[in-house]
Amino acid sequence: MSNSLRDKVVIITGASSGIGRSITLECASRGASVILMARNQERLEEIAEEARRLSGSEAFIFPTDMSKADQIESTFTEIIKSVKHIDFLVNAAGFGVFENFMDMSPKTVTGMFQTNVLGLMYFTRLVARVMIDQKNGQVINFGSIAGIVPTTKTAAYSATKAAVIQFSNVLRLELKPFGVKVMTVNPGPVYTNFFNVADKSGNYASNVQEFMLDPDDVAWQVVHFFDSNRRELNLPISLAVLAKLYQIFPTIGDWASLKFASRK
Repeated sequence: MSNSLRDKVVIITGASSGIGRSITLECASRGASVILMARNQERLEEIAEEARRLSGSEAFIFPTDMSKADQIESTFTEIIKSVKHIDFLVNAAGFGVFENFMDMSPKTVTGMFQTNVLGLMYFTRLVARVMIDQKNGQVINFGSIAGIVPTTKTAAYSATKAAVIQFSNVLRLELKPFGVKVMTVNPGPVYTNFFNVADKSGNYASNVQEFMLDPDDVAWQVVHFFDSNRRELNLPISLAVLAKLYQIFPTIGDWASLKFASRK
């Protein structure tokens, strides 16, 4: 076990599964005290117990629906009663639904924006105030390659992730004078429960097997860049290159997306 995060406090949203769970355990394995947020209390309790065994440090749980502003504020109030400082915030909570936009219900679109964007922004604002007072800290926001490279059936989800990416870019500039860093992580498809909701048919997941990331590998890379000046982490390398090429050659990128990447 490394002690690189000993005496550090890390908040992770979406900690009950997937990337959030993996980041929680990666931080704990390096000695961090972790604060876990998600809706599923039972899962949070299980992961917190595992984190305590790994770190020998405290693990706090706060069941929270990130689409509910009142719950976010209540949780934040309890967090600042529990810890003296906050070193890292990892905003990993979010969900997606892959469906043609013209067929998608307004309720589904609203739900994605409330969780993926508005909840993230509201909670970040609260935590960043603490980091400003400390004159240090780092916010890690999860965007997605989908927020850079368009594919069919992801209009609403991609819009939420594009919003997170641009929010992070501006926040980075606003917080820099206070010694607070902001990093955006944009993964491609990851082996998690995300696809149980986003891709009920299973077609997309099977079609992008060659690009699928292991959540533990993603977690290691993210935590590796804690407290660095890295502004953006795009994974895997193949999709990171595609994202850069799309920005340079968008017309060709649209053609390639329709032909190769829109296989949902």
